[in-house]
Amino acid sequence: MRIFVVEYITGGGLLKDELTPGLLTEAETMVSALLEDLTVIPGVQVLVSRDPRLSRPPVPIDIFTPRHVDDIWQEWCHCMERCDAVWPIMPETGGLLERISRLALEVGCKLIGSRPEAVRVAASKLQTSMCLVRHGIDVVPTYTPANVVPDSAPRWVAKPDDGVGCEGIRILDNPEGLAADLDPDTCEDYVLQPYTEGTPASLSMLCHQGEACLLSANLQQVIEVNGRFHVRGILVNGLKQIDRHAEVARSIAHAIPDLWGYVGVDLICTNSGPVVLEVNPRLSVSYAGLHRALGHNPARLVLRLLNEGPSVLTDLHMEQGGSVTLNLEIPHVA
Repeated sequence: MRIFVVEYITGGGLLKDELTPGLLTEAETMVSALLEDLTVIPGVQVLVSRDPRLSRPPVPIDIFTPRHVDDIWQEWCHCMERCDAVWPIMPETGGLLERISRLALEVGCKLIGSRPEAVRVAASKLQTSMCLVRHGIDVVPTYTPANVVPDSAPRWVAKPDDGVGCEGIRILDNPEGLAADLDPDTCEDYVLQPYTEGTPASLSMLCHQGEACLLSANLQQVIEVNGRFHVRGILVNGLKQIDRHAEVARSIAHAIPDLWGYVGVDLICTNSGPVVLEVNPRLSVSYAGLHRALGHNPARLVLRLLNEGPSVLTDLHMEQGGSVTLNLEIPHVA
């Protein structure tokens, strides 16, 4: 099988823009881990799109190097036409992940990822929240600036509705600041969530047609800097109470049945239990620590899911394994 791996930041999506260090570190962490996992699987060949400003990954792969004058989407389409499957790693922002997913299906390339319908729901924090609430899943309440009640919480978190990571997030410490900074007429693309006390965490899971298997529950090291969040690192497989989090994973897969393959979930572990922040219908940074933490190649598991179907989820018995620290201050696994 020949697989086209395309990540937006490292793959040429920002060819005409500056590569910002923060996003580049996370992107390189994910891409490097995926390429390492894929290239050790017998029978798998990899083609990766690579921004010419970046060095060649130290693994046996073919590389497509886009030029500044290229129509990057057209070139990615040509790459997919030369491969059996595509594994996209793109932000949901601006419909990017949905676009590449639909393009893959249009050219007849197998999509290693969630279906476009699931991506569209997960791309919106508001739509995700509404969907999960309908299925009885505990979520952090999510509002638009037009329907929020400012004095219902002492602190608020404002974030782009289709943002990824900590990009664009602001912490507002008082109702007056909320009203002044987020005029409903100018911030229609933002959502607001009450600041929720607890332990930041995430789930790494495999999904297929409404079913899910939890791979790991991860602790996130998050700090506040000048009214913004900053993720310094992740302890992959560092969160226990697996049974409770496995139930959350299964409930999310049931609520959004077009989720497929690797899916990440951000949540807060509160005194009353886990509450979901958002669903990432693609690789998340935690993926980079899974192979070492679990002793299983997660890319191999995803390809088995592609070829064998949902029996992989029921037959998979994940042992507790160890934990692995991902240091996001520097681009490598600690």
